[in-house]
Amino acid sequence: MTDGKHDVLIIGGGVAGLVLALEVADRRRVTLLRPASDDQGASRWAQGGIAAVLSPLDDFDAHVADTLVAGDGLCDERAVRFTVEQGPAAIEWLLSLGVPFTPDPSPEAAYPYHLTREGGHGARRIIHADDATGRAVVDTLMAHALAHPNIALRDDLTAIGLIGDVDGHCRGVRCLDAGGDRHDLSAEDTVLATGGASGLYRHTTSPRPASGEGMMMAAELGAELMNLEFQQFHPTCLYDPDGPPFLISEAVRGEGGLLLNAAGERFMPALDPRAELAPRDIVARAIDAEMQRTGRDHVFLDIRHLGEAAIRHHFPTIHAHCASRGLDITQAPIPVVPAAHYSCGGVATDLDGATTVPRLHAIGEVACTGLHGANRMASNSLLECLVFARSCARRLCHAAPASTAPLLPGPHGSDRLPAATVAEAFEVMRGVMSARVAIVRRDAGLAEAADRLARLQAELAPRMSRAAADAELASLWHALRLARLTVASARARRESRGLHYNPDCPAHGDPTPRPSRIRLSDLDEA
Repeated sequence: MTDGKHDVLIIGGGVAGLVLALEVADRRRVTLLRPASDDQGASRWAQGGIAAVLSPLDDFDAHVADTLVAGDGLCDERAVRFTVEQGPAAIEWLLSLGVPFTPDPSPEAAYPYHLTREGGHGARRIIHADDATGRAVVDTLMAHALAHPNIALRDDLTAIGLIGDVDGHCRGVRCLDAGGDRHDLSAEDTVLATGGASGLYRHTTSPRPASGEGMMMAAELGAELMNLEFQQFHPTCLYDPDGPPFLISEAVRGEGGLLLNAAGERFMPALDPRAELAPRDIVARAIDAEMQRTGRDHVFLDIRHLGEAAIRHHFPTIHAHCASRGLDITQAPIPVVPAAHYSCGGVATDLDGATTVPRLHAIGEVACTGLHGANRMASNSLLECLVFARSCARRLCHAAPASTAPLLPGPHGSDRLPAATVAEAFEVMRGVMSARVAIVRRDAGLAEAADRLARLQAELAPRMSRAAADAELASLWHALRLARLTVASARARRESRGLHYNPDCPAHGDPTPRPSRIRLSDLDEA
């Protein structure tokens, strides 16, 4: 069924989607699709904070330089500088809305709010709300969105694909309701804020991670994807095989946490002069290597030396959560393991969030702006959500009327795939990606992954052509093809750079590296 005409349609209710909705709603009417369950999405689980130049002891050039170093030569410097220079105004906007950032009561403080430091940063520039920044920001933004008369929030629909027309423009989104009935929402402008692709892997830092659905929806309309091979693994996820994933913030290391091996010895100082404060790709590989060397399935993160008062003050959420799972982090080190966390690649956009498909924008983790390059620096992600949502809003406030070309037909299958078949295919795909396309990749493993994923797609394709619309099946089909594009991007990069580490080509390649670019049509050649 057709579900009305919408003005600005936003898919995703995290920080990026909510900021955009609030910034554009005074000029245009907004419909925002968000999950019914409030714990979905990466924004709410972000602990550390938001990186921005706020202290008089810091400056834009230093933040830019740190980001370029972390990105390992692949950042778009124009995007980096744009993001960094827009950061202070974005933070002031959040403060004006009432986000409860943690104050700094010290009389010597150079800034009224506490600024912490995380890996890759040469200064304290992370503003935070204790150790639950994402939750504080989302809750504040949601309260304002609920109160705005021009914002309609919908949590009764799941997006399964975009609507295109014969001119190649995006014209809205196809959705399913809880009963499986289809709803076509037409829109003047459509914005993806659907998150990343860590759900391609078996172990993640989020309980319900996105699997790149938004990326593939855009790719189905012909959008260009960029840098898919750079999937970040957070170095420190709580190791608890019997419990749900839980992130141990990088701020723990920023405040002095030490990584220890099974013998209780530090191993980072021997590998990098920045030790525990090295960028995430270096720390994650070091932990992975230490686990391989010792045959253990985790290492330890120790903050006992900070003292109970400091631990409770700086990390109340982490302390309480670990206590609920039987671990007193004031008395024992925290068992940690790397887990899939953040996608540095995604839908290629410009500085206003525009994709290569007219009337389709992408913001947040689903997008690839060039900010992160080959490795995201800590706490630049929420900053990117803020800055690009606000720049996208400025563009959308002055958009011209949309196309009226005929629409392309949507799928109309009727067969049902058993839920067990979908779950089994997801498990196979995630197993392949975790074993062959994770922190360390090798040529043989990538070739094996390419073959296995291609065979899995070939097995499912005939059934997909006859299948009725189903949210889990649509997610699987998006994820599987994105996984194949990710493997193709990894095989094409004949060097090791940032998050892409291949011992078969361990050195940097071209001294002027280029981002990878790929389209769905390239799967025929993958």
